[in-house]
Amino acid sequence: MGQGAASGSSKVRPRPPAARLVAELRPGALSASAALQTAYYAREHSFDLHFEAGRLADMAEFLARYDPQRDGVWLIVQGDAVLGTLVIDAGGGTPGWAQLRWFILADALRGQGWGRRLMQEAMAFCRPRFAGVYLTTFAGLDPARHLYEAFGFRLTQEQRGTTWGPELVEQRFEWRR
Repeated sequence: MGQGAASGSSKVRPRPPAARLVAELRPGALSASAALQTAYYAREHSFDLHFEAGRLADMAEFLARYDPQRDGVWLIVQGDAVLGTLVIDAGGGTPGWAQLRWFILADALRGQGWGRRLMQEAMAFCRPRFAGVYLTTFAGLDPARHLYEAFGFRLTQEQRGTTWGPELVEQRFEWRR
């Protein structure tokens, strides 16, 4: 009789599935994104319920008009868990333009290249479809800004504002074909 086989003490836990990138909107994905964003921005930047309410309202509006032929959604998933998102929203603004929205990664995935992979997929989607893409953010998110600039986005506006709750230096970046 082999050692450990009968004792049950050597049970091996199955390894969790590897994280992977998928290009699809799944039920619950944007809710998971909102939870990731709310937790991160509350912890790191003191955002409050105003931010969460605004994020959820924006996502509800997007979901009501979502068109998979026009809009792009990329997720980082591990099993059923959504650990990252990036959305290209082409239905809410200027014709020929889209908005890059809801770009977030779980803390455990930061610094592993997942953000770059999400941006690569999104920009490959955008380049043949849109004359421009814009995003709104705020000063101080330097790793994200570096990534945006690496993909050709340029800062076009900067002003103090309270869009997300606390007063910040709000920024608009644009990519143009």
